[in-house]
Amino acid sequence: MASHHSHVLTYEGGNFLRQRLGLATLSSRPVKIKKIRHKDANPGVQDFEASFIRLLDKITNGSRIEVNETGTTVYYQPGLLHGGQIEHDCNEQRAVGYYLEALVCLAPFTKAPLHATLRGVTNDQVDVSVDYLKATCLPLLQQFGLVANLDLRITKRGAAPGGGGEVVFTCPNPRKLRPVKITDFGKIKRIRGWAFATRVSPQTANRVVESARGVLNRCLTDVYIYSDHRKGPQGGKSPGFGLTLVAETTTGMMLGSEVVSRPQGSEGNPTVPEDLGRGAAKLLLEEIYRGGCVDSVNQSVALLFMALGDQDVSKVVLGPLSPYTIQFLRHLQDFFKVMFKIETLKPDEDSELCTGAEKIQLTCIGVGYTNLSKKTS
Repeated sequence: MASHHSHVLTYEGGNFLRQRLGLATLSSRPVKIKKIRHKDANPGVQDFEASFIRLLDKITNGSRIEVNETGTTVYYQPGLLHGGQIEHDCNEQRAVGYYLEALVCLAPFTKAPLHATLRGVTNDQVDVSVDYLKATCLPLLQQFGLVANLDLRITKRGAAPGGGGEVVFTCPNPRKLRPVKITDFGKIKRIRGWAFATRVSPQTANRVVESARGVLNRCLTDVYIYSDHRKGPQGGKSPGFGLTLVAETTTGMMLGSEVVSRPQGSEGNPTVPEDLGRGAAKLLLEEIYRGGCVDSVNQSVALLFMALGDQDVSKVVLGPLSPYTIQFLRHLQDFFKVMFKIETLKPDEDSELCTGAEKIQLTCIGVGYTNLSKKTS
């Protein structure tokens, strides 16, 4: 819930903190968030959220951040997005993906090209993994004109709860983003995957691969899954294994899924590699059924870059909107006064193809956001 009594946007509750602070930074509008978990036994901003606020402070210059004694109210007045070389130790309560998702949205608008080194948990059961973002989000960014020096590398893996992983993210900073028309989904032509295993037997990753292929090979022959076994310092501090799958279409669209084993010391039975592989394959088939030209995790990134693009029409076809994306559309209207035209696409009655869930087309005119802080040579 937002109120607009002054130029300061005021919200209540701790949900969608990353969205609010990230959009405040891009729009240069101060934001005040009240009643953050004020009725919980452990009230206020949590450690992982405080770590995220510190990360924002590192990539901006001149930001003013005030948190009250109980941590239930945060006032954030954003500074200029500076970028450059930064290093950050992420809190182990959340994976590196939690912080990377926000960095991906801010990185194209920094003064200097971003070169960020993040340390912490690379794969857990809560947040999107680094493998997933590399396989699905980076190709999406390239469609908006972010091509040169765009990279995401995993130098060390770290499973939950101990972490110990390290990733390096580099991103260019163009003057402006180009408008897009991402409407042709195409057909699935191949499936690729990455099975990782840290501080467990190398055979574990092979078992995951075999069980996933058992499901996917019934639908498609072009299935290739890489194994990534890490040990010693490269394998982090905790044992774990998982699988990331990505389906690529004939038009270059990427849809993905992932499953990670239970963290060491958690309640419940230990994860069986065969069950994990089958689970990831079924989740990928479910994501393909939802369809759309952008997977459900990256919907908000596509909509943000469409809204901030050049003053021209941009279109994208998506599957069912996730609750996170629906709230993101509301926040885009609050911060940038951008509204999308949403149309439900009716399936082609003449086509014999099963197109899955209902698709929607979102259209908007970009605000013409220009990176004014970028140095000109």
